[in-house]
Amino acid sequence: MLKLLNTILIGLSTGAIYSLMSISLVLVWRSTRVVNFAQAGQAVFSTYIAYEVSLRTGNFWLALLCAVLSGALLGAFIDFFFMRMLFKHVTSGPIRAIAPVVATLGLLGIIRSAVGYIWGVEVKPLEPPVSTDGIRIGSEVLPFSTYDALILLIVFVVLMILTFIFQRTSLGLSLKASAFSPEISRLSGVRVDLTRTVGWAIAGACGAIAGVLATPTSLLSPNSLDILLVFGFVAAVIGGLESMLGAVVGGILLGLGVTFIANYVGSTLVFLSAFVFLIIVLLVKPAGIISGKRSRNA
Repeated sequence: MLKLLNTILIGLSTGAIYSLMSISLVLVWRSTRVVNFAQAGQAVFSTYIAYEVSLRTGNFWLALLCAVLSGALLGAFIDFFFMRMLFKHVTSGPIRAIAPVVATLGLLGIIRSAVGYIWGVEVKPLEPPVSTDGIRIGSEVLPFSTYDALILLIVFVVLMILTFIFQRTSLGLSLKASAFSPEISRLSGVRVDLTRTVGWAIAGACGAIAGVLATPTSLLSPNSLDILLVFGFVAAVIGGLESMLGAVVGGILLGLGVTFIANYVGSTLVFLSAFVFLIIVLLVKPAGIISGKRSRNA
């Protein structure tokens, strides 16, 4: 029973991080129909900013704040100076569907190279604000730590903020309108290009939080968040690429699934199991768990 409880708790904390990365991918997909593979590079750059701030100040929370700001600024910069120009020059034909994907892969390589040049390729630690040791219950020690509980709390707060923005503010309404009907939105007075840039900024901030939260339990390197991107993408597809709610549901389900596999079957099957889970969901519901009209409300 204790092992089951621990597995669920670890799965929830892991899935929460996947959900943040998944949300960052869904935000960009909804507004531009581009899967932003550069998100891993953006997240790792922001996490290195957090590392630098933490190293100099010893303050994790200031480091997290700086990572969020740098992630948002980098996301806005990429959309304003790169993606807009790309869409302006590639207006039609098969290349329009391929060029943005290739471009984000190129951006990923550029950001990785820049990170490696600035900080080197040696792995670096990011100190957590609380203990990562397992919580003791009587004579038993759960692998679930205080830091895992903190992850759940932070992600819950972030999700509440995003829900408020998208459901209760004019910015949220503009983001949804720009994603689903950009031409009508322009006629209604919405500044679609600026709104999409804001969406990229929010996506960059979410990716930065995911990167910073994932790093203290591992080590930081230019390639360290690639697996987070893969699992975030799988979670987004499982939940439904049109839905932020689907991104959260997909992340949590994936986190629980791979944790159960790791604890009860074997850790070597974790990566494979994620794609098996993805294939099963696509066979049963190709549009994702949360799709159709429900996704427009999320």
